[in-house]
Order: sequence, then structure tokens, then C-alpha cells
Amino acid sequence: MRVLIVEDETAAYENLVDILGEVSYDIQIAGNTESVTQTIHWLQSNPAPDLIFMDIHLSDGSAFTIFDKMELETPIIFTTAYDRYAIEAFKVNSIDYLLKPVKVEDVKQALDKYKKLTRQDVIHYLSKLTQLVPTPKYKDKLLIPYKDKLLPIDLKEVSCFYTADKNTCIYLKDGNVYPYSKTLEQIMASLNPADFIRANKQFILARNSVTDITIWFDNRLLVTLDVETPERIYISKNKASEFKSWIVNNT
Repeated sequence: MRVLIVEDETAAYENLVDILGEVSYDIQIAGNTESVTQTIHWLQSNPAPDLIFMDIHLSDGSAFTIFDKMELETPIIFTTAYDRYAIEAFKVNSIDYLLKPVKVEDVKQALDKYKKLTRQDVIHYLSKLTQLVPTPKYKDKLLIPYKDKLLPIDLKEVSCFYTADKNTCIYLKDGNVYPYSKTLEQIMASLNPADFIRANKQFILARNSVTDITIWFDNRLLVTLDVETPERIYISKNKASEFKSWIVNNT
């Protein structure tokens, strides 16, 4: 069985690969994509997999965008960290989902259900996917707890979010830096992907904060912002094309 894993978090991807290897010997990981753009390209360039494990929140937006741009005939098992809307919708439509962190028993149950699906079941499930797409509602402000206050921060004033050693900080254009008690995955889910991008494991960048892009060796990109950052910001070779498209995107 050939499986495509659509997941932009390295730890989550590796955990799922380990679990799949544990629960079944006949599973082959056909590929791993990290964004809507990469997933569409992979699906258009490769034989269809037998099954897809797909994270809902990807680096360049909602996974549901994929279904607006192409038709799929492959069963999908979704993964989500906390999306209540999606969980309720999946229950109603009988589409499988796994709640992160993914556990061995959950994967076993999902695979058992997959093996019992008829072709008609698959067609029925996939026809329901467009009904699951919520109207995007993105934040324009954040409330940052600081000492004994809550600071309202306009997202237009944010240059980037940075995480290290499980601690996240928000960097503002005026030079101020504040701790923020959310993961980058949680933060990215509430941001407009036209304005912010998950650059790598450490950074979410604001599009209007990018001041310089240098082509680095191995075709990586070195990004400079309008504020000083605690470490250099590199965009991987695999994500460079997506990043360049995002920078010039006016929609």
C-alpha cells in the first residue's frame, strides 16, 4: 500500500512514519509534502497513492484548498491538532481523522476502517469534502499577556514569530519582543497565509517585513527582515519556489 503523507511538521511526520511501520509491514511511504502547492504538484506528477494522511493546516494555508484546485480519488485520513470545527464535520460525514499527537491505536482503527471501504464509500466521502471548508476568519490583532497586562498588538506591526527550546516570541517592527505562549502551528492557523508564512521550524514571517532575499548555497534562501532576529532565517531548497511565489502574490 502506497501512502502519501501531507505534513509540514517534522516531528509529526516522523511519528506517523514510525507508527505506520509498527502497525503494518506492507505500507510504503510514497512521498511527503509540506504545503498545498507541493501536494498539488506531487499528485499531478506521480501515480495516485492508495491512501493519504493529510494535516489540515499546512504552511501555505488550509489543506481544503487542494480540493478546490483538483479532484482526488484517493481516500484521505486527516490529522488535526485542535480544530473542533473539522472534528465535528468529520464525525457528521464519516470521514476519518486523527487527533494530534497521533497514537498507535488511532492509526490501527483508521486503517481498519480504510480496508473496509468500498469504492462507492470513497466516492461518497470525497464528494463531501467541499462541504467541510469553513469561511476563513483571520485575526487582525493579538492579545499578548505581559506582566499584569494584556497588550493589543496589530498584526501589521508584527515582523515575525520565533520559537526556540519550546519558547515562542513575537518580534514587532518597533523593536519590542514579547513572549507568546502558543506554538507556531497554533499561531499559523489563525493568520492569513497571504500575509504570513511558516518559513522553517523556527520562524513565521510577515510578508511586509521581508527586506532582502539572498540566494544561498544549495539553492537555499537567506531572508533578512526589518528587525534583528536571534538567528539567520533560511528557506530550504524544497520550499524556495513556494516562498518566492508567496512574496510576489498580491491576493
